[in-house]
Amino acid sequence: MVSTVTASMKTQQPNKETSFVVWFDQVGIADIPYVGGKNASLGEMIRNLAQRGVNVPNGFATTAYAYRYFVEQAGLDAKLRQLFADLDVEDMVNLRERGRQARALVLKTPFPRELEAAIVQAYEVLSDRYANSPEFCAQVPEDTRDSCGLYSAEVDVAVRSSATAEDLPDASFAGQQETYLNVHGASGVLESCHKCFASIFTDRAISYRTIKGFDHFNVALSVGVQKMVRSDLACSGVMFSIDTETGFKNAALITAAYGLGENVVQGSVNPDECFVFKPTLQQGYRPILEKRLGSKEIKMVYDLGGSKLTKNVPVAASERRKFALTDDETLKLAQWACIIEDHYSEVRGMYTPMDIEWAKDGMTGELFIVQARPETVQSQKSASVLRNYKLVGDHSDVPVVIEGRAVGEMIGQGLAHVILEVHNLDTFKAGEVLVTNRTDPDWEPIMKKASAIVTNQGGRTCHAAIIAREMGIPAIVGCGNATGNVRTGTEVTVSCAEGDQGKVYAGILPFEVQETQLDNLPTTRTKILMNVGNPEEAFSLASIPCQGVGLARLEFIIANHIKAHPLALLHYDQLTDPEVKFEIAQLTTQYTNKADFFVDKLAQGVGKIAAAFYPNPVVVRMSDFKSNEYANLLGGSQFEPHEENPMIGWRGASRYYDPNYRDAYALECQAIKRVRDEMGLVNVIPMIPFCRTPDEGRKVLAEMEANGLKRGENGLQVYVMCELPSNVIFADEFSQIFDGFSIGSNDLTQLVLGLDRDSALVAHIFDERNEAVKRMVKLAIMAAKKYNRKIGICGQAPSDYPEFARFLVELGIDSISLNPDSVLKTILDIAQVENAGAILDDIAAVVQPDRPVPS
Repeated sequence: MVSTVTASMKTQQPNKETSFVVWFDQVGIADIPYVGGKNASLGEMIRNLAQRGVNVPNGFATTAYAYRYFVEQAGLDAKLRQLFADLDVEDMVNLRERGRQARALVLKTPFPRELEAAIVQAYEVLSDRYANSPEFCAQVPEDTRDSCGLYSAEVDVAVRSSATAEDLPDASFAGQQETYLNVHGASGVLESCHKCFASIFTDRAISYRTIKGFDHFNVALSVGVQKMVRSDLACSGVMFSIDTETGFKNAALITAAYGLGENVVQGSVNPDECFVFKPTLQQGYRPILEKRLGSKEIKMVYDLGGSKLTKNVPVAASERRKFALTDDETLKLAQWACIIEDHYSEVRGMYTPMDIEWAKDGMTGELFIVQARPETVQSQKSASVLRNYKLVGDHSDVPVVIEGRAVGEMIGQGLAHVILEVHNLDTFKAGEVLVTNRTDPDWEPIMKKASAIVTNQGGRTCHAAIIAREMGIPAIVGCGNATGNVRTGTEVTVSCAEGDQGKVYAGILPFEVQETQLDNLPTTRTKILMNVGNPEEAFSLASIPCQGVGLARLEFIIANHIKAHPLALLHYDQLTDPEVKFEIAQLTTQYTNKADFFVDKLAQGVGKIAAAFYPNPVVVRMSDFKSNEYANLLGGSQFEPHEENPMIGWRGASRYYDPNYRDAYALECQAIKRVRDEMGLVNVIPMIPFCRTPDEGRKVLAEMEANGLKRGENGLQVYVMCELPSNVIFADEFSQIFDGFSIGSNDLTQLVLGLDRDSALVAHIFDERNEAVKRMVKLAIMAAKKYNRKIGICGQAPSDYPEFARFLVELGIDSISLNPDSVLKTILDIAQVENAGAILDDIAAVVQPDRPVPS
């Protein structure tokens, strides 16, 4: 039966079982059997999300019926079955030869005339629609109209394969078939469609279907023909509505690079990366949690006047130093990610995170969604099992061969095998570590055999990253020169279990895998919080069941992400050391005002931690470096005094109101204000460390109010560290100034016992379980209860000593904040203590009936 297409895209619904061509706006997600995953998804969005502002370029699709009609008319089925009779996907030579012969068989078989006619007619309708649209007309000369006042352009299109067994919740089929960009003219479209049909038998597609258990002859191929977005003149990328590494549901990851999107998908460039927090975004805030600048060395553009459809060209250094997207564009894409995720979750009746490709048109400035599919890795993981990989023992002196972006929080190891060309894939052995420039779908037959993957290029949404996650192996991408630094045949350990930065260690290092069942964890009266310092670990740590963060340290963010002393940034022009000045200039290359760099990085670091545990409280301790530690920051030595004993010197609160430091403290306040007011993360509670007297507390609050942080305004609470004997003795006065206390057992112990905890000479005396320390802790808890103030502990003692944690519970402390590795065992331990206490109370109530039973 011959399919017909009228001049309107909005036609009556065709019979998809017998039509050669259908328009995107005639199909939806239920039509995957007819037009494949990509095309069904495009139709679903055009029909349902356009009214919500999501832009999707229109187009048409050839149907599964068209593909099967072609195969049947040419008698290809029997020939292909005979060809695949002895297929062995484990044998690379066999796989290549069967794939080559199958593709050749399809390509040398012409399309039936009626199929050609349907495709050409649809392309002409699409060309007419876009050639005479207002946005196109505004870009071309008036004298190119015909006698009827119309343009007769051959519109540029993307021609994409869309298999009927792709974009399923548990199998992505990413990049298995071909895509052709900047295709012009009917003959070009027909040629590309024919190549797409043949690409159902690429080596990687044959191998992938075999691995996933799909019958090669039950899968059909649809082709999508979609109006190109001129992102060659702007930028494009990939976004996920979930964190791809940890499965954290509340953040959208957006990657961006200049030019057409194939380079980002294939991993040919290291793109920009941004995280946006979805819950407060949907409340109207601007919660960009992190911005990471990619190198973006090349971009794919139209090969105008050349012999190819597209080509790669270098990106100017000045452009590479800029983010490809503005903040407004980033937020708009994140909003679309939320809309798309919500829609697909509703349609499927279950939570469905999404993998989305986007593009920006350089002619109109508009953003578009060009593909969307369900995410297939994190969404399939069990939420009831917590799996942690951890290197065992001291590896601080083990050489790190190369570093890059970590993919998958796992560890792999084996003999390294550097492969630069696809024709050498048959030399790869199972269990080796694949080291290469980048991967594309042709590499998949060996990727499943690798213990880990390391690439020079690519970001967290590139092909190597997606397939590594799906295969369940660690990968480190965007290393720069892994193929030069790692030698074939050497033993290496690939660790992606230490935060965002993945490391390739020389040698085979011991590691362990811990699995914890999270089902049926007991609930405790005492709130169990977590100590967090590194924002890069925050999303991962959020999977550990707890009720918030009792101590988020600014020091890690300042030392590792900012690196420069705040006063050196404020007084950049007055720096006397030219080397320091150069280093700071390199760090802050995007900032005219260097102090803005401090505020941005600090706000993003705090914001990421606060978002990970939202809406639970996140107590952020304001900076508590000692003067010697501040001096080690870039430019710090110019602004810091020399102190004989900085441990009890110019630190904490005493800095914040001092004329020599208050301008630097103002930057911290600005960062916290941004997190609360602009990102909407009002769960952040600032906490003041080393506050010696109530008068100091009042001065600090005055400084905070002068910088927009007024206690009580917008629900702002301010806590104080209880780490000095004076905090305990004057607890009644501190209770009038602050909303809560957090016991710092490390400093409290050293000051109660009168020793320097940094001194090895007296280290043997340091013990938080000393009776004098315990009495001070008891007094602090009693005083806080008396004056109706929250009190918790964030020091090391409860993490190290279970008996100390039990002691705190028995005193009725409100919360205990622990190191991440101590949380689960402490929950179980405290539950036993609380249950035992409840049993004793019940017994006492029976023996002494007049005694009230605790609520």
